[in-house]
Amino acid sequence: MRVLLVEDDEPVAESLRRGLKRYGFEVEWVTTGRAALNHTSPYDVVLLDLGLPDTDGLDVCKALRERGDVPIIVISARSDETDRVVGLEIGADDYVSKPFGVREVIARIRAVMRRAQPRTPAAGTPESGPDRYGPRLTVDRKAARVRLDGEEVALAPKEYDLLAFLTEEPGALMSREQIMEAVWDANWFGPTKTLDVHVSALRRKLAGAITIEAVRGVGFRLEIVKDGGGDKARGGGAVSTDSTAS
Repeated sequence: MRVLLVEDDEPVAESLRRGLKRYGFEVEWVTTGRAALNHTSPYDVVLLDLGLPDTDGLDVCKALRERGDVPIIVISARSDETDRVVGLEIGADDYVSKPFGVREVIARIRAVMRRAQPRTPAAGTPESGPDRYGPRLTVDRKAARVRLDGEEVALAPKEYDLLAFLTEEPGALMSREQIMEAVWDANWFGPTKTLDVHVSALRRKLAGAITIEAVRGVGFRLEIVKDGGGDKARGGGAVSTDSTAS
């Protein structure tokens, strides 16, 4: 599913982009209303911030609605009920107030897409399949499912989020701060010990397919275990099971 994200706050946009990517969304990010209105690539839903630097987001919402019926979800720090009402009246399908969690936004996206009429994918758009990591592990980001040797692995929501994030760049050293911000959102203020608990769970549930190395004082590095004597594959990322993927 393709998302047009219209947000000028870079930390918010980056956190949201990463979170959506973990669940299989394709995200096009623009920072101004003008860029949103000039965007020509096809998309399935719009996430629209109201506080844009060049124009009022409500005007952008109205203009986008006049062009078609693509679902629009307003995301804003504005708490005034008037803005909510006006946004919905001029064509927004939903309204999410900041701060918010990525999972809430995903739930809102799925809800508005269920309410929308079925849409035919753009011609020539390939359907991406699950990503394969080594010979044993596959991660289906669209369905948020993980399989080991063909059998589905029961992961808690945050265990899945953590795995999806770390497998974005196998072999890369991720700091604890990077992981906490990406997986538990930027506004997480709880103990980071929860990260160690989730890492231990992934090590146990996916033993033999991945290793997660703890680098003292820094963070964690996930590596993919190759077939044949437990060799590890550094980097390289996923090999898509879709024959059209590059």
